[in-house]
Amino acid sequence: MVMHCCSSMVRSPFRSLQLFGSRDCSSYVSRMRYLMRLKEDDEACRTALQSGNVLLYHKLEPLLTQTQKGMYHLHMLQATDVKGILGKLGKDEQLLNTSVLIGCSDNDAAQFSLDVGSLEKAAVEEMCGGVFVDLRKAFFLLKEKDTPLVTKGQALLRWHQTHAYCSATGEPTQRNQAGSQRVSPTNGATYYPQMAPVVIVLVSDGKRCLLARQSTFPEGMYSALAGFCDMGETIEETLRREVAEEVGLEVESLQYSSSQHWPFPQSSFMVACHATVSSDNAEVNLNGVELEDARWFTLEETEDALKKKAFPQGAKGEPTAIWVPPRYAIANKLIREWAIQQKKS
Repeated sequence: MVMHCCSSMVRSPFRSLQLFGSRDCSSYVSRMRYLMRLKEDDEACRTALQSGNVLLYHKLEPLLTQTQKGMYHLHMLQATDVKGILGKLGKDEQLLNTSVLIGCSDNDAAQFSLDVGSLEKAAVEEMCGGVFVDLRKAFFLLKEKDTPLVTKGQALLRWHQTHAYCSATGEPTQRNQAGSQRVSPTNGATYYPQMAPVVIVLVSDGKRCLLARQSTFPEGMYSALAGFCDMGETIEETLRREVAEEVGLEVESLQYSSSQHWPFPQSSFMVACHATVSSDNAEVNLNGVELEDARWFTLEETEDALKKKAFPQGAKGEPTAIWVPPRYAIANKLIREWAIQQKKS
């Protein structure tokens, strides 16, 4: 798409952010340096694995524990316990070495993800006292602090399962111990896990915000517009193109908000922005391809949707209430930011 708006109309997409608040930065730096060493030193990573924590997956479904309230939380296991489980189920404990490094706890314990899809699902669940849950379901029922680790673990395991061969030679690639890269022994080509960049944008005409839904969304859920970046596009170009394509509106200005890893459909890097359009040219014109509906919402309507819990149940015969993605989804953050700004103006 050709950009023809003057530069004075576009706000910088890289505004200053407060990243850590009162976090002990020296502890954070030491953990990041530790993780970097584990990625670069195979022997150090193998040693860390022996005393580390492991999040199990079964064919990419994470092992979780369900609470009495129907929510889920992480079910991390000690590496020594995983070895014991593998032995009791007749599996070579060397399977543990296929674990992928995903993080480091506050007390410097390395964290790994491991897929045990070759084992009987029910047997593993019984021995671990947990349950393997489809991530699309678990995502809305996990505690906010647990979501990034679970999605990162699944994303890395999936990447290794789908990138076992060199795209140039067709020969098998070899991973390092941490799982942070794969190398072709034939030509030395190195492959790194990647995310697909996606722009998600909340459009406003100054008094209202635009929310839309796809036919695949749960009933009643509306969200911000989103679209993948085309090759060679900037964030600004993608945002303007997507808004024009999907709802027939021309963006006048935009502002960067934040970013988030999104595991669906595979691994996306969500770049969240706010955008404004002229109130004189705010008539929505759907292209009828991706969206089922898109409409303008007032502040009152938006705040009402934010109060609704996920999958609200209406009375029989009544229309389903309008609701938005949960708080830890970046679309929710954009909507809340807009509502707060409207109250200030």
